Amino acid sequence: MNESSAKEWLKKAWHNLSSAQLLYDVEHYTDIVAVEIHYAIEKSFKAFLAYENKKIPKTHDLIELYKYTQNYLKFDEDEIELLIIATEYHIRESYPQFDRSLPEREEIKEVLVFANQFFNNVLEKLNIDHGDIK
Repeated sequence: MNESSAKEWLKKAWHNLSSAQLLYDVEHYTDIVAVEIHYAIEKSFKAFLAYENKKIPKTHDLIELYKYTQNYLKFDEDEIELLIIATEYHIRESYPQFDRSLPEREEIKEVLVFANQFFNNVLEKLNIDHGDIK
C-alpha cells in the first residue's frame, strides 16, 4: 500500500476536476473542460494503481486503465460508455482539428458528474480524506 503516492495522484486529479467544474460553471469552451475531465478520471485511476503498488501504465486510454483496476472497481455499461466518451475527449479535443464542433454542454455535464462520482469513490475505497489532498 502506497498512500502517499496515491495522494499525489489524487491532488493532481482534484486540480483537473475542480478546474473542469469551474470552467463548466462559467460556460467556458467545452473542449477545454472535456480535456480537464479526462485528466481527472485518468489520474484517479492512476491513484488507485499507485495505492496498490501496481505499475502505472503510460496511457491515456481510460478503458485500458479500467482493465488494470477491474479487480477493485466495477462499472456498469453506462459508466463504461462515459469512459469511452472521456477517452475520446483526450484524442479529439487536445489537438486542432479542421471543422470540428465542440462537445455539447449536456454531454459534458453528464461526464463531469460521473468524474466527480468516480473521484469520490476512489477516495472512499482508498480511505483517503478529501481534506488531505486539497
